[in-house]
Amino acid sequence: MKTVNVIVNGRSLSRQVTGVERYVTEILRCLGDRVQVVRPTGNFQGLIGHAWEQILLPGQVTDHSILWSPANTGPLAVSNQVLTVHDLSPLEHPEWFKPAFAAWYRLFLPVLIRRVKRVITSSEYVRQKMIARFHLPQDQVTAIPAGVNLDRFYRQNPPQQYGRYILFVGSIEPRKNLATLLKAWDLIEKRHSDVSLVLAGVSGPVFRKVHFSTDIERLQLTGYVPDETLPALYSGADILVLPSFDEGFGLPVLEAMACGTPVVASTQGALPEVVGEAGILFNPGNPAALAEILSQCLSDLQLRKTLSLRGQKHVQQFSWQITAEKVWQTLQGVYET
Repeated sequence: MKTVNVIVNGRSLSRQVTGVERYVTEILRCLGDRVQVVRPTGNFQGLIGHAWEQILLPGQVTDHSILWSPANTGPLAVSNQVLTVHDLSPLEHPEWFKPAFAAWYRLFLPVLIRRVKRVITSSEYVRQKMIARFHLPQDQVTAIPAGVNLDRFYRQNPPQQYGRYILFVGSIEPRKNLATLLKAWDLIEKRHSDVSLVLAGVSGPVFRKVHFSTDIERLQLTGYVPDETLPALYSGADILVLPSFDEGFGLPVLEAMACGTPVVASTQGALPEVVGEAGILFNPGNPAALAEILSQCLSDLQLRKTLSLRGQKHVQQFSWQITAEKVWQTLQGVYET
């Protein structure tokens, strides 16, 4: 079969690395020179970025090429296109986002989805939502799990400044349900006076602000953590907690497991699909239940060791190389001359 020329919409590569950007950069690393990446020069964010994507990018895609847009948006003018949709939260929960972003996404995404050849998701959870919401044929949406880079994420010497700590990694946004985590922490912090709660992340430009008191006992905010120090931060934690109301995948779960850190995660979104039997799941609306799980993990070294071993075994099935090859096969398989 003739190999199709693949052009990648590289607009997201100019942004600070979070989950979506990790997905894009890791797959591009694995695909190498098999694809041509087209990206704006300079800092094309917001409306300028949209304009570049809708007006200038289509001119780079020939009739005999296919465009892969890996970060939720793409140009409406290009029909030979495969779109990766990471989640549908702006459509399902616009209250979590700034009004202008939510309104744009709710108008734009349904139109784009009906124009592209194929949609890729990172989880079966999002795939089923896509099919149901947009009435798409089963074979038009492909679930390809994300991965973890074991050459980057592995057990490392932990940072010394935090002592023992529970860790959250992610954007500081309403979807992450930090209120439940902070309520749970309030219930147990006196029982575990040698432990801190560390929140790693920043609020992105499209999210509504999350307001909480920073005057909380032994709460530490790291801000954005660069890739160079993130594995060590995972490695030092007694527990990683991801209490989200919704996740299209949940990369911190795999990254923490790869570093040998026990994982406690919400039962919502794709998290049960990603965590499997390797972590502990809890109802995100029940702070008391989360508090008891955290307290048990902090008090039981053997439980933490068991969860650590399960997690390290579990992540072996998640490979960015496998993800990249499945994306490549999907791109090659949908081209029409």
